Amino acid sequence: VQLVESGGGLVQPGGSLRLSCVASGFTFSNYVMSWYRQAPGAERELVASIESFTGATKYPDSVQGRFTISRDNAENTVYLQMNSLKPEDTAVYYCSARNRYTGYKYWGQGTQVTVSS
Repeated sequence: VQLVESGGGLVQPGGSLRLSCVASGFTFSNYVMSWYRQAPGAERELVASIESFTGATKYPDSVQGRFTISRDNAENTVYLQMNSLKPEDTAVYYCSARNRYTGYKYWGQGTQVTVSS
């Protein structure tokens, strides 16, 4: 099983980034896909999730209206479009896959996002 994130980097406040996570080694359509982030000294927090069949999405208030999660089941890929980025969005962003039947969760290695002028 692999979850490989990409797309992180340094961006100025107000800018945009799109993260990608390519999954392999499991049946992608059976998994709820999510993005989490963890800033230094902080707990890991959920920033977006998307159901496998319905495509229903969830966001916390902190990113609602700025971040958009999407998935391509044919390409085993989940995306996170991040707009209007703020310095407080700076964190390592992790892709996660949770089996919708068993609850088992896989994690990617993370990609750094830094929002700074």
